[in-house]
Amino acid sequence: MNSGKDHPQQTATAYWTIGPCKGELRQEEIRQPAEGQALVRALYSGISKGTELVVHGAHVPARVAEQMRAPNQEGNFPGPVKFGYLSVGVVEAGPREWFGKTVFCLHPHQDRYVVSVECLTLIPEGVPARRAILTGTVETAINALWEGGPRIGDRVAVVGSGLVGGTVAALLRSFPLSRLQIVDADPGRWELANALGVDFALPDDAEADCDIVFHCSASEAGLSRSLQLAGDDGEIIEMSWYADRAVTIPLGEDFHARRLSLRASQVGSVALSRRHRRTTRQRLDLAVSVLRDPVFDHFLTAESPFTDLPDVVQALSDGQIEDLCHVITYPQTDHEQG
Repeated sequence: MNSGKDHPQQTATAYWTIGPCKGELRQEEIRQPAEGQALVRALYSGISKGTELVVHGAHVPARVAEQMRAPNQEGNFPGPVKFGYLSVGVVEAGPREWFGKTVFCLHPHQDRYVVSVECLTLIPEGVPARRAILTGTVETAINALWEGGPRIGDRVAVVGSGLVGGTVAALLRSFPLSRLQIVDADPGRWELANALGVDFALPDDAEADCDIVFHCSASEAGLSRSLQLAGDDGEIIEMSWYADRAVTIPLGEDFHARRLSLRASQVGSVALSRRHRRTTRQRLDLAVSVLRDPVFDHFLTAESPFTDLPDVVQALSDGQIEDLCHVITYPQTDHEQG
């Protein structure tokens, strides 16, 4: 049974990538939710810089365009396309049990939208709505940990401390490891590592003989260094997406000589080690529950109103601003702040 005001038709505003390095806000009509659907009014969304800038620059390879579609994407790569997947809002209409609930949704940047309730993840008590936009990122990190399977006493390195790498390190810091190190070529990332309570090292100073290396730098240099940091028979979990860039790495050196393993981790499928025992719904519920930890606020480094989104994406693309996760805000009532 549906609750909420009867809105036979409304106008929504959404962000679209309309060409290489060009985006705009577009208006569209949305209708009253049907049975099993909900109308969500956005409170916050987050820019997942790595993937969204690939889309912004029209760098999604045609060969994997279908596999790389976001859950509620509209349009096709390279564009026009409505893309994004870190949205938090409040249910304004739909099934009675969902009405008024604050939810996370893998949805593009849009001020109001109608989706199946199956797409919604309830945000639990103790998780602020603003922080909850990181649910999709934490889900990616959880999947990588399921891929790598760190064990007690392991020596682990996270190479690249952007949003994804930093989130992996934030989760790992509570594991009973003998060593955890963030490795990044940017000395300024020491501040993030310090906030997380994790050791930091520049690439040349990083400790080797790691059991697992999580590579998140999206660079040839980072991947090459990851191969060097892994111990004999060690494993590198590759979390970077290079899109249409060709990558050269020295497989003739450490990779064969020390019998290393290089394994992809991609959030589109549940990690093989848990695929028969965990659903994507369970993975999302776990991710949002982890966000009770206020340490994740360190990743929310700037914010702008939704009306500025096209300019913000372009500034991120041009390197004019450097943020881990840029928060986009939407109009809300006083009690919804936070």
